Amino acid sequence: MGGIRDAAREAIEAHQASGRQFTAGGVESFVREQGQGAPVVLLHGVPTSSFLYRKVVPVLAEQGLRAVAFDFPGLGLADRPAEFDYTWSGLARWTGDAVDALGIDRCHLVVHDIGGPIGCEWAVANPDRVLSLTALNTILGLEIFRRPWTMAPFAVPGLGRAWLASLNPWVFSRLFYLQGIADAAAVPRYQVYAHYELLRRVDRGRAFLRISRGYQPTAAKQRLLWEGLERRSYPTRIVWGQRDPAIPLDQMRQAQEALGVDDPILLPAKHFLQEDQPNAVAQAIADLAAPLG
Repeated sequence: MGGIRDAAREAIEAHQASGRQFTAGGVESFVREQGQGAPVVLLHGVPTSSFLYRKVVPVLAEQGLRAVAFDFPGLGLADRPAEFDYTWSGLARWTGDAVDALGIDRCHLVVHDIGGPIGCEWAVANPDRVLSLTALNTILGLEIFRRPWTMAPFAVPGLGRAWLASLNPWVFSRLFYLQGIADAAAVPRYQVYAHYELLRRVDRGRAFLRISRGYQPTAAKQRLLWEGLERRSYPTRIVWGQRDPAIPLDQMRQAQEALGVDDPILLPAKHFLQEDQPNAVAQAIADLAAPLG
């Protein structure tokens, strides 16, 4: 056990050394970026962070793009202020602050998990700043969304804290593989332990619980996103882990309707397709983004 946790800490140190701290909207966060060319902003969800894109970033850089993955407040190596607005709308506003702070004028946007409603809310408010949008196993069918059983307890006050406390690294990794990884051989256990450590660092996951209680899967929010996305002028793409039990294919069909995509790219993956299909994910993003500049 000690060997795995030591390796996890070393993985986090290597991740941190590959990026830098920055401040946006009064919150200090972390960004990992690599490459030249048009920026590709990679938004994560829960219970992850920019660490999820560590294998995707260098492949995008090899394709002549500037890959940019940052941590939302409350997750990863970002600060976890108690008074922050951790709703999807609050995180969307902060995303705009982060894009500005990083000197990005226009970008290709990639969204995953709750990064979908968060990133799309920013995109709807700033359509002239989006060059393309790629959706990876995300939530755009807000009215039909149901939290996976592994995540549902986090939204309940009291129960959420108890559920999180019960998730030691071994249990967390078991659930991470079950829900998120199709090819376990591609993702050593210490890397999953690193996700666990990044989730709980500093505050033992209290900010993550606030994020879990800040979901906004309402009809009004879906209308806002879908009507805004319908007016977009930029191209879209869907890349989906087809074996995802957490955000399954009914959500992909909702994303297809919202984004007007008839031909999604299906990968032999579960929820965290960036982990065991990083090259295929990066190539699909680059194939859409690189020709657009």
